[in-house]
Amino acid sequence: MIEFIVVAVVFIFIIMYRVKSGESVYKFITKSAAAAYDKYAPYSFKVMREKVKELGLEYSPRQYLMQIVLFAGGAGIVGYLYFYDLIVVIIYMIIAVSFIPYITYLRCKRQYSEYIFEQVQIYCTNTIMEFATTQAFIKSLEGVVESGVLEEPVLSDVKTMIALSYEKGDVYDSIKYMDTKYPYYMVKNMHQLFLQVTKEGAKDTAGTFDNMLNDIDMLVEGVYRDRMDRQKFHKQFLTYGVVLYGLVALVQLLISAETYIAMLDNLFIRIIVHLIVVINTYFLLSGEKYYNENVGAE
Repeated sequence: MIEFIVVAVVFIFIIMYRVKSGESVYKFITKSAAAAYDKYAPYSFKVMREKVKELGLEYSPRQYLMQIVLFAGGAGIVGYLYFYDLIVVIIYMIIAVSFIPYITYLRCKRQYSEYIFEQVQIYCTNTIMEFATTQAFIKSLEGVVESGVLEEPVLSDVKTMIALSYEKGDVYDSIKYMDTKYPYYMVKNMHQLFLQVTKEGAKDTAGTFDNMLNDIDMLVEGVYRDRMDRQKFHKQFLTYGVVLYGLVALVQLLISAETYIAMLDNLFIRIIVHLIVVINTYFLLSGEKYYNENVGAE
């Protein structure tokens, strides 16, 4: 049966090469995938992916090809070990590759969230530092913009805050806008402190803002520590999830491959085996979703 799998894979690659003669297979695959992303991906994903590309974190065409080969090869091995059926193997390979856009979305979302958190931290820290010199919230925002430490999209949002403040004649709408756009505790706490200073006209604020800077430093340290812990857990989780797929090989060693294949003739057994694959795959995808979401949350 394994010979049929090899022949099928070689046949697919030959067809792809003939259809796109003069181009390498991996370029054809990645160009086709990119075209599909651009056509069907939601706007939010396109924005995140563009920023990830700008940051140099996007996968290269060769890395995407390796991901496709890894997913298809892994699914082919699982399909063969579980069912010894070429049709099932091909179906599993196609389904596995179809999950790559979702995995890409999760990865981009995590990288974009990490980037936004870093930009928000820079915004808060530098605004407080500018206030120590200017003693005015809007002047502090203008100083942060002029310093060049912020990047898009946070830079444009701070400019919007400044424009709203001059348009309305106060800072309330601009602060509400930023709190809604970036609902982080450090943003809300800093804005609340600035509102208090604006209302009460407090003069001795140096100690209060120094304490807030220390709080932000502690928060950022905790977030980065959590990020490292999550990365470590992610590697262990993936290893455990992949090992679970191999348990069927242990079963076949215990009862012999011939006995296992004979059991597959029973429709109920085949359904159970399919469910085992589905449940384990759901387990892996849920863990991947957990790892990539809520990054940078306080």
